[in-house]
Amino acid sequence: MSAAKAHTRQQGAALIAAMLTVALVATFATTALWQQWGSIEVERAERQRLQVTWMLSGALDWARLILREDARADGGNGPDHLNEPWAMALQEARLSTFLAADRNNTGAIDLDNALDAFLSGSVQDAQAKMNVTTLIANTTIDAAQKARFSRLFDTLGLRQSELDTLCTGLLQSQTTTLAPNSNSPVPLKPQRFRQLAWLGLSASTLTTLAPFVTLLPNPSPINLNTAPVEVIYASVPNIDMAQARQAVQRRATTPFLSLEQAALALGISANQLQASQHAISSKAFFVYGRMRLDETTLQEVSLVERLGIQTKTIWRERVVLPPAAATPLQ
Repeated sequence: MSAAKAHTRQQGAALIAAMLTVALVATFATTALWQQWGSIEVERAERQRLQVTWMLSGALDWARLILREDARADGGNGPDHLNEPWAMALQEARLSTFLAADRNNTGAIDLDNALDAFLSGSVQDAQAKMNVTTLIANTTIDAAQKARFSRLFDTLGLRQSELDTLCTGLLQSQTTTLAPNSNSPVPLKPQRFRQLAWLGLSASTLTTLAPFVTLLPNPSPINLNTAPVEVIYASVPNIDMAQARQAVQRRATTPFLSLEQAALALGISANQLQASQHAISSKAFFVYGRMRLDETTLQEVSLVERLGIQTKTIWRERVVLPPAAATPLQ
């Protein structure tokens, strides 16, 4: 082999080695950049989640303040109705609009470069709905309450067999151990409305019941100042739908200040309304908050209890939603 050919081969081998080196360096660099980009995205998503979480916590505190001030304004024992500030829903608004008041103060907030965040929320009276917990009296089904739920099921076009399934499941869920010689599992005791599916209710039935039925930790009376027509009709014996609608129309301009006024609006005697079953004020409220930040949408639902002018959060649930998701069930 001539010296020229050997030299040419050496040059070719060197060129191939150089190309392989460049390819390896490019691969390593690309991998490093990809890993760095992934870490940045994870950190960015976590930072957004924490920001949204703190914002929703602030929104809950604000709702509790509104409920507390509402109670303080009427001495802690006034009526709760749909014309009060707490009942006004907050439509989706850019978060920077709430910070505009600081523009001329310290100047620390740059509104032009503020996060593209949107906040919405509402407070709903939990006692505007029929409470499933009232169906249970000790270890049996309360016949009077079942009759009220039966009227609601008829009004909504739901099968009575589903109500029987609900009652049976509620009784079984009170049991903590299996019966002797029984292989049938006892359903878990539901803690949220949507968990009534554990007792055998279908998804369509839950969707139909959601505006009118709830599940609270303890029995509660129905607030006649906030309850919808269907709930009033179902919960007050011996009235028709026209009487329920008439009462709702009257309370829109003149909220009920007592059960006697509510009975008068319904066209019934005062003794037909019992304080254990009906009320003109509420102690339990659902607080809904939704924050949309870039591609992250987080919704929080909280149950708030108000005793006098004191409020406390019973439970909170938070869920990440797809962009066009509807409000989840309670």
